[in-house]
Amino acid sequence: MPLWLLAPSGRSPSNDRAGVKRNMNQDFGVNQAFVEELFLRYQENPSTVGERWRTYFDGLQTQAGHGVAPSGNGHPVANGNGHVVAEIPLHQKLSMAPIGVDAELAQRVNQLIHAYRLRGHLWAQLDPLGLVQLPPRELTPDRYGISDAELDARVPTGDLGGLGHDATVRTIVERLEETYCRSIGVEFMHVEELEMRAWLRERMESSANRLDLDADEQLHILGRLIDAEIFEQFLHTNFTGAKRFSLEGGESLIPLLDLMLQRSGELGVEEAVIGMAHRGRLNVLCNIMQKSPKDIFAHFFDKHPEHSMGRGDVKYHLGYSCDRPTAQGSMHLSLAFNPSHLEFVNPVVTGRVRAKQDRRGDTQRRQVVPLLIHGDAAFIGQGVVAETLNLMSLRGYATGGTLHVVVNNQVGFTTNTEDARSTRYATDLAKMLGIPIFHVNGEDPEAVAHVAHLAVEYRQQFGRDVVIDMYCYRKWGHNETDEPRFTQPVMYAAIDRKPSVRAAYVDRLLQLGKVTREQVDALAANRKQSLEEELTETRDSLHHPLPNTLAGIWERYHGGVDAQVPDVETKVSLPRLTELIKAITTVPADFHIQHKVENLLKGRRDQVNSTGTSALDWGTAEALAFASLLEEGFPIRLSGQDAGRGTFSHRHAVWTDAVNGRRYAPLTSLATGKARFEVYDSPLSETGVLGFDYGYSLDYPDGLTIWEAQFGDFANGGQVIIDQFLSSGEDKWNRLSGLTLLLPHGFEGQGPEHSSGRVERFLQLCAEDNLFVCNLTTPAQIFHALRRQVLRPLRKPLVIMTPKSFLRAKESVVNDLVHGTFQRVIPDVAVDPKAVRKVLLCSGKVYWDLHAARAERKAMDVAIIRLEQLYPLSRSELDAALAPYANGTPLFWVQEDPWNMGAWYFLSARLPGMLGGRFPLGCVAREESASPATGSHASHKLEQSRLLDEALR
Repeated sequence: MPLWLLAPSGRSPSNDRAGVKRNMNQDFGVNQAFVEELFLRYQENPSTVGERWRTYFDGLQTQAGHGVAPSGNGHPVANGNGHVVAEIPLHQKLSMAPIGVDAELAQRVNQLIHAYRLRGHLWAQLDPLGLVQLPPRELTPDRYGISDAELDARVPTGDLGGLGHDATVRTIVERLEETYCRSIGVEFMHVEELEMRAWLRERMESSANRLDLDADEQLHILGRLIDAEIFEQFLHTNFTGAKRFSLEGGESLIPLLDLMLQRSGELGVEEAVIGMAHRGRLNVLCNIMQKSPKDIFAHFFDKHPEHSMGRGDVKYHLGYSCDRPTAQGSMHLSLAFNPSHLEFVNPVVTGRVRAKQDRRGDTQRRQVVPLLIHGDAAFIGQGVVAETLNLMSLRGYATGGTLHVVVNNQVGFTTNTEDARSTRYATDLAKMLGIPIFHVNGEDPEAVAHVAHLAVEYRQQFGRDVVIDMYCYRKWGHNETDEPRFTQPVMYAAIDRKPSVRAAYVDRLLQLGKVTREQVDALAANRKQSLEEELTETRDSLHHPLPNTLAGIWERYHGGVDAQVPDVETKVSLPRLTELIKAITTVPADFHIQHKVENLLKGRRDQVNSTGTSALDWGTAEALAFASLLEEGFPIRLSGQDAGRGTFSHRHAVWTDAVNGRRYAPLTSLATGKARFEVYDSPLSETGVLGFDYGYSLDYPDGLTIWEAQFGDFANGGQVIIDQFLSSGEDKWNRLSGLTLLLPHGFEGQGPEHSSGRVERFLQLCAEDNLFVCNLTTPAQIFHALRRQVLRPLRKPLVIMTPKSFLRAKESVVNDLVHGTFQRVIPDVAVDPKAVRKVLLCSGKVYWDLHAARAERKAMDVAIIRLEQLYPLSRSELDAALAPYANGTPLFWVQEDPWNMGAWYFLSARLPGMLGGRFPLGCVAREESASPATGSHASHKLEQSRLLDEALR
């Protein structure tokens, strides 16, 4: 396939470029990217390339016309107006190219330039310990056929920045060495977009990858290094043996973050959300987040155990927020709380940023930035990193690019790099998404400063992720009580010989005459004195740091005890429901609705009649809940696998035009004020998407945020988010979330993986009213539950086991939405309490199986009570439902799940105390099993029949 230098006229420039890239082959060898980028410049402005390149691209006037097809080894070319005018035979390409007096030498130099761009990072001086073995050197002039005698020959520089139109070969090589093989190694040639590659190349080569810093700027960097080092040394001296996960060896992180935030402010960023693990967190809290050292010291002294009983987290997991002054004004910073699970905070941070952007109306996603700080072993090792990276450009999850910083200690706890990854770099994962990567030696603070600026500028320019891989080391072990010399003796011998990053930079500035020893000593003394004063005050006082949460948009919401928050009305009038159903089932005149969807919409309209007595299915009740909330001004975000249509084709919140594929979400027409309806089909990711939606809920308490699993047990793919954030965030960090989880659940013969939402796992996590866990039985209940979740000021995660086949059952009437409310317990009003010999307690779909079996057998001496909200249990409502029955009446919990799963273990531990011995308690369930359900449909039917027989016996 030949190289098309330009598509025929009539195409837009972007399409032309795509054509070039799409049809590119190896005819230009290693010069492929060079020719592409030079052509890009020519296409945008022909005067920016040399005269002979213009001639080359204008082509020969031997075969004018549009759309000339290539033949043989020829290549169509075009003039500056986009007209294809000639075909250049392959044997003429190089002889006609504008490569100076010595065409072959210029070609070889161009090959060398391209090789530096592509592979120069392999020979960059990145490791401050000098232990990384570099591959054999191949970027040498002689390897490209350039002799020593030719080094002083002048050749065109092409698109090599910073040297003019031509230069000696020697000067070109020196420039390339400075740019790509000093303290910065860059991987950017895998970026597919020509504009992005050209932008990066121009920025780096025009400056030789170095900032031109004045003395004040250098002194600022030095001051930040001094802050970082003195803080760690101060903690080490005053809290010997305490875990702090020191930043020593990686102190350049502090000026790096400082400069990134400073540059972000200059480019219009007003807010940043930061996520990181424990390494260096205390230093970041103090020196970036401006948390008072007094608060940090108080955690070390730990004088107030009574304030922490059953609550709180270790000091190096805590988050913080502040308003940081910048030259452009104040920038709000949030450091997210994080458990020990390292990278799992990543999607939480990006979800928070998306929420903040949506709240601001920041559609360009330039005002709020996510900044993630990673460890090298964790970045390559934890799958959540790949899941989060993949969200970068997806419409439901994009944030305009994340700034990634890898603090590369070159070791993971005790694991060497050769045992931790199969790639050269810890960051190679990012290349699969075309993300540029700046590897930098953390012992060169000015190189660190340069990549800090580059990364921020790239993100703001293109709205894409960017990675800084800062090579450094870890002065101590994994923590300060660990001995790393057991497993890394050679590395730590090198570390023991090294001066600190600050000391090395001081020496350099002293040699340059940029600072004096007196200035340096004064900076260090002032910082240490300030910390001493804070320490003395903390030691001599009863200071206890207070959490800085539940402010701003959270002021009107609270957590705590469910019973202490009054219920709210969730009913909606019949005339209003009639208008809502009409609005969400009306098809626009120019929309071609699929005929089955049209029938579904007609059915929904028919369900809401003027009397309110018609039966209602689950999908209609859910849609009316959404519609009523939107009309009241509450935004809704629904995200998950197949969420738009619904796994079981019950929702159809998004319609697809049957002719042109256009998508339309009818609920959007009802949004008022700042309300929005957004529904996104997510990638096949549970951890990443659930973490993102949890993060979104943290910054949108006044909306309904929903994550839906394709099947309920798929939630176990996001178990870390559930365990470490969702269920425990209020207890550990005083952080509230109103995230709703919809988990399809029910035993219908679909096998072990499509039956159970694993309700037992959620119930095991329940304590201190931290979650709502429901297994609902009617469409009216989902209507009221969703509305209650938003209208009530109590913010707790809501976990709902939703039905599957039962979605189409019409077990409510419209009047249940008009006059009803959410019922935690639904009593049995169909039986005579005096005639009852047995009471069954159950939840979810099995109720309707029991109800049908009881009717079939005319067993009206068995009462069936529904426990709709499994947690928190409502003692008062349960007592009221059981009150009509005589003491001593046998009470059985009935579940479809095996005996060792489901709600039984949870209820058997709690119900006896609540019942006070009034009712003997038993359980009807499938036999205990290692897997939730059988894979045989026939076996399922047999098991279900036996279950019903035992319950009604």
